[in-house]
Parts: sequence; C-alpha cells; structure tokens
Amino acid sequence: MTEPTRKPRPGLGRGLSSLLGDNVPEAPINGPAEGGGAGGLRMLPVSALTPHPDQPRRHFDESALEDLALSIQSRGLIQPIVVRPMGHNYQIVAGERRWRAAQRARLHEVPVIVRDLDDAETMEIALVENIQRQDLNAIEEAEAYQRLIGEFGHTQEALGKLVHKSRSHISNLMRLLDLPAPVREMLVVGAIEMGHARALIGAPDVERLARQVADKDLSVRETEKLARAAKPASKRKGDAAIRDADIMALEHQLGDVLGLNVRIAHGAKGGALTLTYSTLDQLDMICQRLTGERI
Repeated sequence: MTEPTRKPRPGLGRGLSSLLGDNVPEAPINGPAEGGGAGGLRMLPVSALTPHPDQPRRHFDESALEDLALSIQSRGLIQPIVVRPMGHNYQIVAGERRWRAAQRARLHEVPVIVRDLDDAETMEIALVENIQRQDLNAIEEAEAYQRLIGEFGHTQEALGKLVHKSRSHISNLMRLLDLPAPVREMLVVGAIEMGHARALIGAPDVERLARQVADKDLSVRETEKLARAAKPASKRKGDAAIRDADIMALEHQLGDVLGLNVRIAHGAKGGALTLTYSTLDQLDMICQRLTGERI
C-alpha cells in the first residue's frame, strides 16, 4: 500500500503576502464587507473567531495590548485578521494579538480574510506573521521551528528561506529547547539573555547556574567560564588553565556558521575538532558539507 502523497508547500521561501495568496490591505476598514466568498474581505463578529491552540505566540505583553486597543478605538483595525473555517466559527491563523486588542476596544465586528488552509500552512503563516510584524521570544520561535520540522516534514534549509533567517540561526534557536523548562522560562521573561542560555547548554545543574547568572548579573563571557568550571574534572582534563582566546573565537565562529556546538581541543601534538549534533537533520547537514554534496 502506497503512502499518501504529502501536499506540497508552495509557500516556502516566499513572504507573508505570497503565503496568503494576495496583498493584504493596509488601510482602515470601516465600510461594508468586500467580497463574500472565501478569500474575500468581510466583517465577522468578534465572538465568531477563536484563537489557534498551537499558534507560536504564547506571551502577550499587556501594555502593548493596551496601546493597540487605544489605537484601534481611535483609528479602527488597520490590518485584517486572517482566519480559516472551523466548524460553525472561524479559527485565527494570523492576528490573534489584533483580535485580543479589538475585544478590549469593545469592537463588535472585525475585518477578516478567510482562507482554506491545512495545519502546516496555518503554522507557516502564523510563524511568518509573528516574526515579520512583532518578534517572538526565542523559545516561542524555536518551538514553532521544531513543530514545523517534526510534524510537517520541513527542513531547516526550507524554514530558513521561509522566514529569511540563516540555517545556523534556526539550529541555534532549536538547541535552546534542550534546556530545562525553568531555564527556558527565565529566558522568556528576560531574567537571562540568549547568549547566557546558549553558554549553559550541556552544563551540569543548569538551573542552579542560570539562577546564579541572573542573581549576579553575569556577562555572557562570565557565564561561559562558569559553565566550563561546573563540568566534572574528568571532562575538563587536558583543557588549558586559560584557553586561548583565538581558539574560543574560532569555536564561536564555526558554531555560528554550522549552527552546532563546536569544541576545539588543541595541544602541542595536534588536537581534535568535535561537532555535536542533536537531530538527524543536523547530522545529514554535516555529512553533506563534508562530502561536498549540495545542501
């Protein structure tokens, strides 16, 4: 029995307007609905819209929502909300933040564009919309990439084209998901920054180290030293007391290019270059680069 053919992803590598199928109007909409069919601009009751349970954004800044609600009260809702049919109502594909603000502004109806989209297309549009119009936090963005790869079969290369980010950017973000949940939450709320989180990946007792970084307001370089010092002596055996700054810089440079954790152990008689991968997709990328195949 042959497996069902996966629906092609025609939107990959294109902008948000291309994913939606046409240009989304940017002018305030206060008049009657334009077009009654699927894809046309129409007005729908706020109560007819429901948020997507798996949309990338998890955190909504309260003050930003209030500002947007005030703007909507005075100028109307400038950007339509993209929805898809879901039962007797409509599920929000892009624009949940605007929908929440419209509720605060006590609007009864909002302008929408209806699209017939499957789950993968919905995730693609939600991800691009959030990245292009208001940055997701690093964990939300990483979780969205992970789902598009794990559930919908996208590659890191394809996602990079979709969101106009480098492959190393996507790989580095996804490595953050290896951190314990409490440390990821510290990154979300701003107790630690991206550089701190990356330095702590793979360190023992990460939660304790992360709290120490936050309490002492350590720099990224100090966090790197803290993480190295926390490793068992057996793992640090052979390391120089103070590692050469050029070697460390080269590790960071290669890590950014490859999107992997790179370790260089250099000594008088040579050394070793270690690349650490966490997914088969990353291993495939390493093999293709080493063999000279097209990535």
